[in-house]
Amino acid sequence: MKKIQIFGLIIIAVAIGIIVSTAGDASTYVDFTKAKEMAQDGDAESIHVVGKLKKDASGHIIGMEYQPQVDPNYFAFTLIDNNQVEQRVVYKNSKPQDFDKSEQVVVVGKMINGQFSAEKILMKCPSKYENGKMETTEHTAEQS
Repeated sequence: MKKIQIFGLIIIAVAIGIIVSTAGDASTYVDFTKAKEMAQDGDAESIHVVGKLKKDASGHIIGMEYQPQVDPNYFAFTLIDNNQVEQRVVYKNSKPQDFDKSEQVVVVGKMINGQFSAEKILMKCPSKYENGKMETTEHTAEQS
């Protein structure tokens, strides 16, 4: 074989490797009902759930638990998905900055023992620079 053919095969092999590795990281968007069904079926795949924080009439978050003096790596809150299903979410890291200002939250993780264990939290907050625009921030829990 010529050198150009070998080089072409190497490029194709690298491209296939990249495609396979990125496809393995892809997770799906579901609601909490589907997440519970997946957990009952033994599916341990990470999933995305989109929702809003549970707030009272004055806009204060209900059910948020974060006590940094007791455990700085435990943060829990209630999220309401797009089908209005409430679910307790536990994030084993510190509370993300500006979490209280979030308009919409995406949690990435899986259902474990009846609660959603978040590996990542993506927040959509109102931009402080332009009216009507949203700013997205990503926070990842440290794996131990």
